[in-house]
Amino acid sequence: MLKALGRLTARHPLRFILVWLVTVLGSFALALGVFGDGLFDRLQSESPSVPTSESGIASDMVEEADDSPYTVNLVLWGLDLTDQAQMVDVGAALADVRRDLADIDGVAAVIDPFAFPTGPADPRAAPLLSTDADGFIVRVELEDGLDEEAQDTARVAVEDRLGDVVGELGVEGAQGIVSNVDLITASVIDQTVEDLKRGEAFTLPLSLLVMVVVFGGFLTAGMPLVGAIAAIGLGMAAMWGAAHFLNVDSYVVNILSIMGLALSIDYGLLVVSRFREELTKAAERHRERPGRRRVDPAVVEAMELTLDTAGRTVLFSALIIAISISGLLLMEAPLLRTVGIAGVAVVLVAVASAVSLVPAHLALFGRRLLRPSVLSRLPLVGRHVHAIGDVAPDDGVFSRLARFVHRWPWLVLVPTLGLLGAMAFPLSGINLRADALDYVPRDSVQGQYLDIVDEKFPALQFPDVFIVVDADRDEAEAWAADIAQRDDVERVNPVTESGDRHLISMRLGVDSASDAGLQVVRDLRAEDRGFDFWVGGAGATTIDFADSLLSRLPYALGLVVVAVFVLLFLMTGSIVVPAKALVVNLLSLAASMGVTVLVFQEGHLAGLLDFDPLGGIELVILALAVAFGFGLAMDYEVFLLARIKEFWDATGDNDVAVERGLQKSGRIITSAALVMLLVFAGLIVGKLIAVKEAGFALFMTVLVDATLVRMLLVPSTMTILGAWNWWAPGPLRRLHDRFGVRH
Repeated sequence: MLKALGRLTARHPLRFILVWLVTVLGSFALALGVFGDGLFDRLQSESPSVPTSESGIASDMVEEADDSPYTVNLVLWGLDLTDQAQMVDVGAALADVRRDLADIDGVAAVIDPFAFPTGPADPRAAPLLSTDADGFIVRVELEDGLDEEAQDTARVAVEDRLGDVVGELGVEGAQGIVSNVDLITASVIDQTVEDLKRGEAFTLPLSLLVMVVVFGGFLTAGMPLVGAIAAIGLGMAAMWGAAHFLNVDSYVVNILSIMGLALSIDYGLLVVSRFREELTKAAERHRERPGRRRVDPAVVEAMELTLDTAGRTVLFSALIIAISISGLLLMEAPLLRTVGIAGVAVVLVAVASAVSLVPAHLALFGRRLLRPSVLSRLPLVGRHVHAIGDVAPDDGVFSRLARFVHRWPWLVLVPTLGLLGAMAFPLSGINLRADALDYVPRDSVQGQYLDIVDEKFPALQFPDVFIVVDADRDEAEAWAADIAQRDDVERVNPVTESGDRHLISMRLGVDSASDAGLQVVRDLRAEDRGFDFWVGGAGATTIDFADSLLSRLPYALGLVVVAVFVLLFLMTGSIVVPAKALVVNLLSLAASMGVTVLVFQEGHLAGLLDFDPLGGIELVILALAVAFGFGLAMDYEVFLLARIKEFWDATGDNDVAVERGLQKSGRIITSAALVMLLVFAGLIVGKLIAVKEAGFALFMTVLVDATLVRMLLVPSTMTILGAWNWWAPGPLRRLHDRFGVRH
């Protein structure tokens, strides 16, 4: 099939390019909102949760019973509430503000400390005042029953009016921030868009530079980027479609877009490199150049062989990555299932562009891709381009490395395993978090608002823990009084009604996602009060999310392991190589995640990477990093094993196969890894902490896998095992002879 696709692509490249061009332009138009709401208009930012868990049920109960109006808050500080003259002026200014706000259609009430008969001294004003008497809150409530358009119109008008208040107070040093749920969500989405632009602006030029050096010229180097741009467009369109039916979190778009970019370039590099290798040989056999209207037989032959080898390799790689990501579909959390669906779509788009769009461009330019570029003719530069180019000689750095490993396999294996084990060790102390507020950039306006509220305005603070109590008020208040006696509880808010139930909420004296904070949740859940209750909040969500992951992990892991094992068996005909690959890749992934914990939980490199450590790893990011990271680790395993298997079939000598396979694939694996590192660095330079974590975890996965694992661990284990690498029981050998994949 792939051979036929190669033949068809080589004979009709313009048709393929035209179809792709129309598809990509349409995809960008849909995703960017040319025909209506675009992708970024449909994004959300909410707390990761498991709806069927106790915390999910508690949140749903509170939301269903919540009849409070939509509010817009203005937080003011930098004032002096003890200065009577200043307060008189402020009160007069606010009277005008209240009148203007009341005239806005859709506004139900305007509340501030100066609206009470005795002003800020009124006891009812206390929740609106800052704890250090330097500020207060202006609260605007919108009418119930407004449709979405009317509410948005009223909200924007209120935001605009409140935005002018600070200047009207006439107090030097006064500051203020307007906030509401939509503005907080928008701050995350806006940062997502900015980070995506910054990441791609960082990644694409540097990736092009690497590929120019690898391929020795701009023409060939541009081929993988063509596929990458197409994959970005189709991937965004796929997420746009998913957002019509599923909740797509904003930061997920960054991760999946960059993932699609990385895979597209990765696969494109392999296809372009193999095509140039095959075209060089085919051009020797077909020295006569065809006329302008004739199809070049050398190009057709090279393209058939390219897709039958490199095309098959990238297809296997894509299948393995897609299977790895599809493990997320078995999870209970809707967010993870959404990522699983969109992630598989992005992988399929990347491989589709690599086996059709990129080959079409290669066929269009044909033998021109073999001409020495301007770079290769420059003094000194040309020598370096040739030394690290994509067409590898039979002997070089990687074959010499393989021979060294052959001589000292145990000397290489033991220290490498020790280093990977040491890198994985921090995983033993991992702390997990699941709090949507962690995603708000702390240096954004809304991030500053949250910090000011936490510091000065207890009445606006989000509770760390809340309990929905199916009991009367006296019983709820009695329990609240007991909870207030705990040393790890800072404040218990007055009990409120929540539908036909009651609500107890509290702030902890410890981080809600720390071990101490999680223990509070466990202690509360363990109590027997004689009535039903449900404990929710960030800590409860963390516990339930982690429990849900662990309960579904065996099924997801079983699916991925069995499917990957079968695919690698079909590719190699061995049961030893797939088993070893799975073990090695899990160790590689553990090492990468261990370093991620060391950096983002413990705060090492926080200054260099520009983030404030949260003391834990986001649960969602851990799940995504493991799913995507396992697939990426297998990506290079497939690249390397495909070439080693070719030479094993040709020679029957394991050491020769490893040596030649490493030599022929080493350059392109290293080049592809370098590009991937640049791509994932594009995530690290962003502001969103969740995206930084994901980018760093994937960066480390590629770095560890392309260096320690592929260059040292795999050759040493294959040397030690020798011919046993390729062993399979007789029935399975016969099965492979019949159904296996052969190059």
